[in-house]
Amino acid sequence: MIPDVSKALSWLEAHPQAVKGICRGIERETLRVNPNGALATTGHPESLGSALTHNLITTDFAEALLEFITPVDDSVEHTLQVLRDIHRHVARELGDERMWPFSMPCFIDSAADIELAQYGTSNIGKLKTLYRQGLKSRYGALMQTISGIHYNFSLPLEFWQTRLGISDAESGKDAISAGYLNVIRNYYRFGWVIPYLFGASPAICSSFIKGRETNLPFEYTENGLCYLPYATSLRLSDLGYTSKSQSNLGITFNDLETYIAGVKRATRTPWDEYAAIGLKKEGKYLQLNTNVLQIENELYAPIRPKRVTKSGETPSDALRRSGIQYVEVRSLDINPFTPIGIDASQARFLDLFLIWCALADAPEMNSDEIRCTRQNWNRVILEGRKPGQTIGIGCDDVRQPLDKVGKSLFADLARVAEVLDSQNGNREYQDVCRELVAAFDNPELTYSARILKEMKAEGQGNLGVKWADKYRQMLLDEPLEVLSEQELAQESEASRLRQRDLEANDKLSFEEYLATLAGN
Repeated sequence: MIPDVSKALSWLEAHPQAVKGICRGIERETLRVNPNGALATTGHPESLGSALTHNLITTDFAEALLEFITPVDDSVEHTLQVLRDIHRHVARELGDERMWPFSMPCFIDSAADIELAQYGTSNIGKLKTLYRQGLKSRYGALMQTISGIHYNFSLPLEFWQTRLGISDAESGKDAISAGYLNVIRNYYRFGWVIPYLFGASPAICSSFIKGRETNLPFEYTENGLCYLPYATSLRLSDLGYTSKSQSNLGITFNDLETYIAGVKRATRTPWDEYAAIGLKKEGKYLQLNTNVLQIENELYAPIRPKRVTKSGETPSDALRRSGIQYVEVRSLDINPFTPIGIDASQARFLDLFLIWCALADAPEMNSDEIRCTRQNWNRVILEGRKPGQTIGIGCDDVRQPLDKVGKSLFADLARVAEVLDSQNGNREYQDVCRELVAAFDNPELTYSARILKEMKAEGQGNLGVKWADKYRQMLLDEPLEVLSEQELAQESEASRLRQRDLEANDKLSFEEYLATLAGN
């Protein structure tokens, strides 16, 4: 079952101020599509500014794959208002194009239609595009068009001061890092609850697996839908973000230095399959290098330890400099039931769950146990709603009913919710617990069950077009709430100027720039 957290919960109830001031930020990815649901082949809209340097609006893998980034905020409501304002603004700038409402991509006839994201002529801009070329060469472009939500979460300094007895962030950075690694280990063990509740990709367009080998026992509908009856999140399955070369890296989360060393080792370890691709073909780069990871960001993980980097600093160097600042949760599918891909209930659940992960003891995990946790995740990803589904506890093949484990977890989360609500003077977190726990007795309440019912009736493409059109109109009709058109226009112009400055100040050729990176 789950760990006994009773003492830690009693501590939290005695120190409710320790969780006042949680900070969060959201990143939402979404494909630009035409009115008929086909992938947009236009460039990133110039009116949105520079995708390289804009603080709120950028692109991910592809030129058509938008990414919206909210600033760090201590209010769920305000964070979501900012995110919705970004969506409203972008809807006004897209003309007839829409934002695709699902994680799994729309109908894409050919991977040749997917243009890599372009960032201008600066060395850093060219590097970002070349890195994406490497992803395309290694994994294929289609996989990279899958969209998700990233939830960045940090506990207030007072939590760590009260819990660990540290005086300040600098002197206590090792203890804080150890606390966040505790969060990560518990996330690996129990984070399957996220795709169970919120997975929203139980089905895909059959075009997505055209020409791909799969052993999954898909069922098909006449409208081109390809699905598993009890799946929750095919985005997180082997059809989505996976990498064979990364499966045996042995990266663990027991101490920060070992984690950093593992990541750095992966960026310096050659991989035969990538060497076979080659660095260049006919004078054109195919990837940055032939190592397991081109750069550290290529590491696929359901959660990452993070710190804001300084200019020219790698993520692991930032962690080594000042420790873990926050965690990035990467297991959320796009929520198709809202125009902005995530709602307040999900954000509040993640707050509750991540606080629980910080409170519950998390014994060290070797790489074998991390692989064991992946079996639990896969069970939920592919058959999470199957009647009688069970969850493994540790590597000893002890299994418990999923619904029983889920309800035990929520009994703890309800106590965390009371503490957070006492700080906010309402019952919003407790209401989320009451609403979500019902899904363990009735899996039809999960996002995956709800969206699969709709998709089987209409097909992914038809439903996506209908909802993309509905959300576009909704966003166009709504006024901005917290941002202003003037602010957004100023940021667009400022981003263009920042890109121009980068391009004007480059002193090295791109070849020389790559050589300096290889030497680091």
